[in-house]
Amino acid sequence: MVDLFLKGGFLMYPILLGSIVGVAILIDKFIQYRKILGELEIPLGDILENRAKPAILVPILDGIKNNCDEKEVSVIGTKQIRLIEKGLSWLALIASIEPLLGLTGTVTGMIKAFIVIEKSASVNPSMLAGGIWEALITTAAGLLVAIPIHIGHHYLENRADDIAFLLRETTNELTMRGRNGI
Repeated sequence: MVDLFLKGGFLMYPILLGSIVGVAILIDKFIQYRKILGELEIPLGDILENRAKPAILVPILDGIKNNCDEKEVSVIGTKQIRLIEKGLSWLALIASIEPLLGLTGTVTGMIKAFIVIEKSASVNPSMLAGGIWEALITTAAGLLVAIPIHIGHHYLENRADDIAFLLRETTNELTMRGRNGI
């Protein structure tokens, strides 16, 4: 496996880095979203009676307690949604860049192969193998990293939308119930 990595050339390092960062973000967001979705399932009555306070709702509850108007509470909610979505743009970037890095490896590998052809009067296949290896390995690596990260990004975007919907719904309900019970 290490041999394949090394045959892929210098572009395998940024591909590897992208995979590590991407997987770390995927895991972090998956855990975060699962926790938030679980907290948002708490009955509103329990939240109002201070039996449970989901962390995501604390700034909104504080805004309502401090008699913020609907517009101010909406801004607080939007800030919370932006915090939830933080990191998703990095996943999209990684999923976009990884295949490009792989294609760049394809180009550099083919350039190496053609340099060998240019410099030699007679070319045998083993002389071209290094460049072709680099071309194929980096392309495959870029795609193998990008595809699961792209799928994970799509999944997490859907979960973030679910959280945003629940957060808006809960905020509206809290605002409609009035500020007396909070």
